[in-house]
Amino acid sequence: MANAVMAIQVLPKADSTKEMLRLVDVAIAEIDASGLSYEVSAFETTVEGDLDDLIKLLHKIQISVTESGAASISNYIKLSYAPEAHILTTDEKLAKYRAHNEAQQG
Repeated sequence: MANAVMAIQVLPKADSTKEMLRLVDVAIAEIDASGLSYEVSAFETTVEGDLDDLIKLLHKIQISVTESGAASISNYIKLSYAPEAHILTTDEKLAKYRAHNEAQQG
């Protein structure tokens, strides 16, 4: 069971918007390859897992994005950790809003 949730915004230094988006895709591919539960949104990606796995993932993102051509990378990170208690999942936090949106659309 996950004991931590990390929201990460990846901002690689790039010469163009197209290149910046390519590098963000590299970061998201690294998150996907981790096997951790995640959700991409417009400003950040939320990842759930063990605290140690999230910290390792953060390091992998830094390396893969810079090795893919970014001169530097800045990240904005929010991290929630509950070593013993239940930590709210993304699904639990968003369920009522998703239901509301589905009702409006359908």
